[in-house]
Amino acid sequence: MATILERNKNTRMPRKTREEYAEDALYREVWEEVNNEKTQRFLKKYARVLIGGALAVLIVAVGVQITVHQVHQNRLARAQNYETAVQNMDAAALRAMAARGRGGMSDLAMFQSYAIDGDAAKLDDLMAHGATRDFRDLARIHLAARRGDDMTAADLQKFLEPINTKKSPFYYTGRLMLAQKYLAAGDRDAGVKILDLIIADKDAPAVISASATALR
Repeated sequence: MATILERNKNTRMPRKTREEYAEDALYREVWEEVNNEKTQRFLKKYARVLIGGALAVLIVAVGVQITVHQVHQNRLARAQNYETAVQNMDAAALRAMAARGRGGMSDLAMFQSYAIDGDAAKLDDLMAHGATRDFRDLARIHLAARRGDDMTAADLQKFLEPINTKKSPFYYTGRLMLAQKYLAAGDRDAGVKILDLIIADKDAPAVISASATALR
């Protein structure tokens, strides 16, 4: 006994007659005409809105392109000005760029300006107002090197406290500087304690670790 599925397979769909094909074609034609008429009515009704929307999209797209181009040109100009100032060893120009700029580029310009003229006030400015931690900490390390001799070991430790964290790229440098200060001040126990921590730290850079071992 054939199953329903098998009977369905054996069942042939009757072919359409010419009249039925003609009716289908007429139906499609009428349907298309109706749709076209609806579309035309919709376009006439909302023409102003559609045109306004298209213009708004076009204006926004053009505005975005102009803005992107302008930003790119400004960045290119700043990079060129920076390169020129570095080549000319123009500390004043770099200082001005740092004041006008922002972010890491501004910090770099400020530090380069200091590197040219040695004005420690720029380090103070960078340490207090730098946009990036790396440059703020770099300025602190340089100030510690410049002023450390005039500080007590306790004062230097307090000054270096903000970089007493591995989040700072100058953590190990600061620890080594502090150990040296304690040793120079005659407090060997405090100095050696810091050196031992550096030597035991597997993350310590090889150069820092070697220096700590030599001082130990």
